[in-house]
Amino acid sequence: MSESQEINWRETAVRLAHLAGFAADGLALEPVAADGSLRVFFRLRFTDGHRAILVAPGEASAMAQKEARASWLIGRHLAANGAPTPTLYAFDEQSLALLCEDLGTISLFTAAQALDRNDPQGREKLRDLYRQTLTALLDMQLQAAVGFDPHWCCDTQIYDKKLMLERESAYFLRSYWRDLLGQEEPSGLAREFDQLAAIAAEAPAVFFLHRDFQSRNIMIHEDRPRFIDYQGSRLGPLGYDLASLLIDPYVGLDPKMQQDLLAFYLAELQKRIPVDEEIFRRHFLALAMQRNLQILGAFAFLSQRRGKIFFTAYLQPALASLNHLLGDSMFSFLPTLQDCARRAEELLAG
Repeated sequence: MSESQEINWRETAVRLAHLAGFAADGLALEPVAADGSLRVFFRLRFTDGHRAILVAPGEASAMAQKEARASWLIGRHLAANGAPTPTLYAFDEQSLALLCEDLGTISLFTAAQALDRNDPQGREKLRDLYRQTLTALLDMQLQAAVGFDPHWCCDTQIYDKKLMLERESAYFLRSYWRDLLGQEEPSGLAREFDQLAAIAAEAPAVFFLHRDFQSRNIMIHEDRPRFIDYQGSRLGPLGYDLASLLIDPYVGLDPKMQQDLLAFYLAELQKRIPVDEEIFRRHFLALAMQRNLQILGAFAFLSQRRGKIFFTAYLQPALASLNHLLGDSMFSFLPTLQDCARRAEELLAG
């Protein structure tokens, strides 16, 4: 960061501090590394003891500006509905920077990494963390859907078949299959993607959808899960965020744990609204497949195009997840994709 950039961000931080009512004398700024985002993050320490996070657009594009406003507008809505998201302190219309609560450095990912899953106590602790997370997720999915204004969204207003085909299966095909693996699109794959998306699109898309609900976007603060990076939220089906969490390659939950947690979620859901579990599971599997394709596309793009090598380590676990999902008898109509996934294993191994 250049000296002029640091001065500009300090001025922004001071302006936000004044809006929030914090004493800004002696304010300390510490840059925080982002994962796949182009946004800029700073950890702020105030002389009066307050700590906060400054989040700002990292570029001047229209999309970056929409994303910044979505963080503020959707964040206020989530707070009003009791979602476990960071407290929002202030928003600066000039820089589109947001000042919010600092939830620390322990994510569900780091907490899971610290546990010994071969030890019964460690495994039970992990299960408990995920149950807490799923309960809070379900509450947010149902409660935040009420009064949600789709005009707050920075991208599409709803998760639908068009998005699945353009942003998930096409993402996989372009960034993972073609760019990373150097393969040509096989005949019949587009038809299979359309059939898959048609099943996933049957799930009612009337609930609050985070759309990147994975372990690195869930902080463990004061012994409870808190949710961040919700700026890409929109309306969507219940099963998508659930699938995002359970097949998340960062933690790599084993299939038995995934099934146990899915059953837990369904039991909690039945307490709130009636649901046909067989239909829900069918939609869940289709949505999990969609999410898995998106993950592979994103990890390939971020590692190859943006030089974020961190994501390379998770390409193999994400592919293993895809192959595991494809082993379900429900996906017998995806023989071309099954061949692609097996071919990808061979190429990565080579």
